[in-house]
Amino acid sequence: MTLEMEEMFTVHVQIKDTVQLENKHGESVILITFGGHVTGAMFEGIVLEGGVDTQIIGKDGASHSLSARYMLKGQDYTGQQCQIYIENNGYIGKPQGTRLFRTSPRIITNSQALAYLNLEPLIGEGFSAAGGVDIKFFRAIS
Repeated sequence: MTLEMEEMFTVHVQIKDTVQLENKHGESVILITFGGHVTGAMFEGIVLEGGVDTQIIGKDGASHSLSARYMLKGQDYTGQQCQIYIENNGYIGKPQGTRLFRTSPRIITNSQALAYLNLEPLIGEGFSAAGGVDIKFFRAIS
C-alpha cells in the first residue's frame, strides 16, 4: 500500500536577520528571524512578526537540526479568518533532488474547517527560494 500525500499550503519564508554563536569545541547555533506569506488550497495569509528558526550545527558540520516556530494569519478555504501556529522540527542532511530538508510539523489552529490539523501527523519539505526557503506542508490521505 502506497501512502498518498495531499499538499495543503506553502509558506514562502523571507529571511530577515541571523544571529550566530560559533563554537570551535562543540555545537554552533544560528537563530534566523523571518517573515513571509502563505499560498495554497487550504489556507492563504502572512507570517506574523516573531518567526524564528533555531538551527544547531554539530561540531562535525554534518549533523544539523532545525526548530522553527511561527504564527500565520489569513483565511482558510471556507473564507473564514483564522490563525495557525506552526512548530516545525527536522534535520538538514544530504539534499534529495531539489528538497533541502524534511520536517515533522505540529499545527495548532483556531479554524473550524482546519481543526483536524491540530491532531494530524504532517510532513514539511523545504526547497530553496529567492531570499529564503519555501516550505510545503503535506498530510496523508486515505
